[in-house]
Amino acid sequence: MKLVSYKTEDREHLGVYIKGHIYNLNSCDKLIPDNMNEFLWGGDELMEHAKKVNDDLRSGKMQGKEELFYELIAPVPHPSSCRDGYAFRQHVAAARRNRKVDMIAEFDQYPIFYFTNHNAIQGPGEIECMPDHFQKLDFELEVAVVLNKKGRNIKAADADSYIAGYMIMNDMSARTLQMEEMLLNLGPAKGKDFSTVIGPWLVTPDELEQYKTEPKPGHTGNAYNLQMKCLVNGEQVSSGNMADMDWTFAEIIERCAYGCDVLPGDVIGSGTVGTGCFLELNGTGLLNNPNYQTQWLQPNDLVELEITGLGMLGNIIKKSKSEFSILGLKK
Repeated sequence: MKLVSYKTEDREHLGVYIKGHIYNLNSCDKLIPDNMNEFLWGGDELMEHAKKVNDDLRSGKMQGKEELFYELIAPVPHPSSCRDGYAFRQHVAAARRNRKVDMIAEFDQYPIFYFTNHNAIQGPGEIECMPDHFQKLDFELEVAVVLNKKGRNIKAADADSYIAGYMIMNDMSARTLQMEEMLLNLGPAKGKDFSTVIGPWLVTPDELEQYKTEPKPGHTGNAYNLQMKCLVNGEQVSSGNMADMDWTFAEIIERCAYGCDVLPGDVIGSGTVGTGCFLELNGTGLLNNPNYQTQWLQPNDLVELEITGLGMLGNIIKKSKSEFSILGLKK
């Protein structure tokens, strides 16, 4: 099942995407709320209601209300929080090699994450960026999950049952801002807080059963063989696979929930897949060839992230009319 959030006349709704059409779930079953947040708080019970509607619409047993004029937005437009992990060893090792530092041993000891701005969530469409964001503006090709159960001190062996579904995630990054602030060892903030893109829909785990594979040796949780790629202006720049995650989402959730509540509506990203951003690609290119032509996102670029089973998430990068610069305020 593919769940979507969309707008009609500036009002948000919850729907299901079937063969190119969107149907309003609340109009098919009044027990299903007409927004994603309330739906996620309903846990497995409301998920079963939605799956029945989805099955009945697909079989023709039910005639639902098809939406004809709508704006597709982030499937989880108002997450209760947004964390991003660091699960792909290939990306971490390449980024460190490009900086001429050794791979860090702690990567293999525990999964880590940081909190990003859950109020900067966006879906398909235009992304407006300020002048400072265009100082080495980057995409990051990732997978994300959203939870639909409240939990605390969850064990990895049980954590997959807390996942409502999977989405594509683009953790937009302003690298100049990020690198300057990280010199103070507090992690990314202004370099990451302007836009995190998820979408185009939320895919329930049952749809991914055919792609299930074994996690890396010594790890616990579901893993999936999903091809991942990024195209910029129609040219492929990145290629990876979700099966290359060293830390599973189950293990990341276990760490997230240690001594603290995780909530329905919490979004958790995987971190960048290997080759999944210009920062890594440029660094590898320059390491091999000092004359390598680096690339960063520019105004009016079309960024398309594609993942097997999860669809395609497309965005156009737009430049704000404002000329205000916080980099220009440096003392």
